[in-house]
Amino acid sequence: MSKSINLGVTDLSFHRIAASLVANTLEEIGFTVKRTYSPHEENFERLKAGDVDMLASAWLPSSHGIYKNEVEKVVPLVELGLHYKPYALWGVPDYVPEKEVSKIADLLKPNVVSKIKKDIQGINPGAGITRFSIQMMNDYGLNDAGYSFHTGTEEDCFSAFENAVKKKEWIIIPLWKPQFLHYKYNIRELKEPKGLLGSVDKAVLLLSKDKENMFNKKHLQKLDGLQFTNDIIAELDYKVSREGKNIDEVTKRWLKNHH
Repeated sequence: MSKSINLGVTDLSFHRIAASLVANTLEEIGFTVKRTYSPHEENFERLKAGDVDMLASAWLPSSHGIYKNEVEKVVPLVELGLHYKPYALWGVPDYVPEKEVSKIADLLKPNVVSKIKKDIQGINPGAGITRFSIQMMNDYGLNDAGYSFHTGTEEDCFSAFENAVKKKEWIIIPLWKPQFLHYKYNIRELKEPKGLLGSVDKAVLLLSKDKENMFNKKHLQKLDGLQFTNDIIAELDYKVSREGKNIDEVTKRWLKNHH
């Protein structure tokens, strides 16, 4: 009889991709997998409470380190794999001239303020990019210059960017890598010398230490060997999110060809 495992998934498209790659691998080694989808903080709360056995994916140390530390006050954790190396960014479409907008401070230039959309659409409140963006708004005085940042769904954020690109409007997108928009669009990252967007993280699978005995050494090695890249996740994310392909079929095909 197969063992059952509950996999907590941060409910954003690229996290669902990594979780699908993990779930297919778990099923291949004989586990029955239940996926539980939650926002960032809630996913870690579920891990802390023992409602999920594993979490995909934790971005450490910048984005999710504070959540992991809270879990480890109660539950020791094991880190497995290197799913990709994510980082947060603010970007603009590549048709916005670099000589006019190459760094965050350029957003304060009067000629840029007059041309660019000043409504900056973010994603949910618990995301690292949201915390970082709010600090950027304050530290760079962007609120005073007429810009506004607000949270919403990931689709609010991505469709705002795609709609602006169709009209060749100047727009700022608070984003990260990996994300499916990078697969189709050339998004130029704006330089941010203050370090407010955090560092390059490592995205890993977290396992409750007390569940480690469910796996043998070979199983743990297989899970630890799951290594992807930002570009791989962005491409698979695009196939699912914008081409409408079945997530598990897309990830199974990738695993078959590469693992």
